[in-house]
Amino acid sequence: MNALIVGADRLGNIPDVLQEFGIRIAAHVSGRDSNHQRRTAPLPAGIQMVILFTDFIGHNVMQRFRDAANREGVAFVCCRRSVCALQQALGRRMADDCNGCAAACRPGRRGSK
Repeated sequence: MNALIVGADRLGNIPDVLQEFGIRIAAHVSGRDSNHQRRTAPLPAGIQMVILFTDFIGHNVMQRFRDAANREGVAFVCCRRSVCALQQALGRRMADDCNGCAAACRPGRRGSK
């Protein structure tokens, strides 16, 4: 799964956590550029998830990327930029995605269908 990361200047251990969930960082936007607040451009091609680090972006940036994800039918996760918060948010998101498809998911593999 390809993800767009929004927020934070440095990702630290975040790529390792995402790899555990089978998520690859396709693009990273810090959210500091004023164009990120106003622009209504589509998400980059091939993005299947948007991850918003809420403690590093303003409300306008968050709203812009949430609206873009909703408009394009892309899943999004909002959390603080910490390994624990990200693991919890992704765990909940993967569990929500798998509700109702228990027969299609293999036990022990998160989010696989």
